[in-house]
Amino acid sequence: MLRLQSIILAKAKHFTVPSPSSLRLVKKRMIAMDLMHHSSCFLLPTIPLQRRPSLTTAQLHLCADGGANRLYDEMPLFFPQEDASDVRRRYKPDVIKGDMDSIRREVLEFYASLGTEIVDKSHDQDTTDLHKCVTYIRDSASGLDKSNLCILVVGALGGRFDHEMGNVNVICRFSYMRIVLLSNDSLIHLLPRTYCHEIHIQTSVEGPHCGLIPIGTPSKSSTTTGLQWDLNNTAMEFGGLVSTSNIVKEEKVTVQSDCDLLWTISIKKL
Repeated sequence: MLRLQSIILAKAKHFTVPSPSSLRLVKKRMIAMDLMHHSSCFLLPTIPLQRRPSLTTAQLHLCADGGANRLYDEMPLFFPQEDASDVRRRYKPDVIKGDMDSIRREVLEFYASLGTEIVDKSHDQDTTDLHKCVTYIRDSASGLDKSNLCILVVGALGGRFDHEMGNVNVICRFSYMRIVLLSNDSLIHLLPRTYCHEIHIQTSVEGPHCGLIPIGTPSKSSTTTGLQWDLNNTAMEFGGLVSTSNIVKEEKVTVQSDCDLLWTISIKKL
C-alpha cells in the first residue's frame, strides 16, 4: 500500500454505498468521457509454473542500471537444473540504461558481450533510472499510439521508500502511458482523471485487498462500483480520508474521479 498507512485518518470501511441514483450518475459520466479498460491478465500463469519468468512475450526488455544485477543473479535460481550461464544468455536484456552507479562491472561486461545495448546516462542526475528507461521506450515507439503500450516494471516496490516514491512519480510524469509497478505483493498503476475506468479483476491471481489513492491534488469527488466500501462522490486527500484496505467484491470495478488516482491491488501467492 505504498507504506502510507501512517497518514491515513479514516478507513475505507467508513465509506457509504452508492445509491441507485448515484450509480446512474456514474453511467452518465462514463458515456460523456472516454472509457479506459484495465486488466492484469499478464499475471495469469499461461506457462508452467517452473517456467513462469518467461520474457518472450514482451517486445522490449530493459534493465534500469542495477536491475541487471538482479536479473543476472536471480534468473538462474528459477532453473536450478540448468547451467547458470545458459540461463543468463537466454534471458538477456535488450537494453541497460541508467547512470551506471549500481551495476557490477562483470554484469555489464557479460551482457555487453551478448549484444545488449548499454546507454550510459551518468551525466543526468536529475532523473531516476526508471525515468530514463521509460524515455527510451517512448522514443523507440515514436510512431505508435502510446495508449496502446503497457510497461511492466518488475521490482519497482519494496526496499527504500524514496525509490518507491520516485517510481510513483515516474508513472505520474508519464500519465499518457500505461505503466504498471509490480512487486511480489501488489501492483500499482495510474487512473488518469481524464477517463472513466473499468478494471477487470483477475480473481485467480489478484485481490481482494485494494486501494485508491489521490495523487498530485486532492479529490473533491470520486465514485466507484464493485468494491465492498464503494466511494460515492467522496472527497479524498492526504491528511484526510484515503481509501486503503478496501475489498474487491465484483469482477469489474469502475472508477470515476476529478483527480488522478493510484490504483493498487494485492497479488496472490501462487
